[in-house]
Amino acid sequence: MSPTTAPATTSHRGHPAAPPHWNLEPLTATIGAVIHGADLGEVSRDDEQFAALHQLLLTHKVLFFRDQPMTRGEHVALAERFGPLEDHPVAPSDPDHPGLVRIYKDVDSPPDRYENAYHSDGSWRAEPAMGSILRCVECPPVGGDTIWVDMVRAYADLPAGIKAQLAGLHARHSIEATFGAVLPAERRRGLAATYPDAEHPVVRTHPETGEQILYVNSFTTHFVDFHTPERVRHGADFTQVAPALLTYLQNRATIPDYQVRFRWQPGSVAIWDNRSTQHYAVMDYWPGRRRMERAGIRGDRPF
Repeated sequence: MSPTTAPATTSHRGHPAAPPHWNLEPLTATIGAVIHGADLGEVSRDDEQFAALHQLLLTHKVLFFRDQPMTRGEHVALAERFGPLEDHPVAPSDPDHPGLVRIYKDVDSPPDRYENAYHSDGSWRAEPAMGSILRCVECPPVGGDTIWVDMVRAYADLPAGIKAQLAGLHARHSIEATFGAVLPAERRRGLAATYPDAEHPVVRTHPETGEQILYVNSFTTHFVDFHTPERVRHGADFTQVAPALLTYLQNRATIPDYQVRFRWQPGSVAIWDNRSTQHYAVMDYWPGRRRMERAGIRGDRPF
């Protein structure tokens, strides 16, 4: 089905269809769709268009747009329709638009790798981000794609025996062990004091759709309640089985069947549901320059 003929659709919950001038191009059967014909600056000011956008996001988990001329103010206004914005303790925000985080990779800065992992934004927070809106300001001539992963399907496809092991299990998520690892010890400890490790269910429930989501990623360090009589008979059951199970679950995000990959262009925008997805910023473009601006939307405590 070509993007010029694809009809606007209703969500799986029967909410109103998207505006007739929007054309939907699904990229996989379960995750990712390009919306053609939408002006996100207009969406930021229009209740009906935003309602349609919100429902399509719940259905497709990540939405893509090309050639968006929206201003930074419109970018922030659109994100704030979902909820208040959050700052980031490491990445700087635009000085005139608090909450609009600048993810700038320039040719004169070292090729660090902190984006280069499958993750869910801010899972190290007690209340991780609900979602994000990311706009490409400048991209390298080659490389610099982003991959998103459907963690609903990653959980659904687990063997029944593994699902049984995960019932009621919780895990720790840490900024100290990730972003903080490259900092001097004093700053790392200060970061940990301000953002202590968060504890979340390994399988969370989507608060709007009710879907079950596998919720471990590169910020996850260990299970906090694995060491029970039902799971542990000998020390090796804890020291070997628990880390192996966590690694297995983290690697679910690397399975191509659950992924969608997007090639950036200046003016491209991605909006994703951070609760049901992970993403991976591919750093294969050095020494090219990549400049992105992201508005992260505050979420609630996973359950």
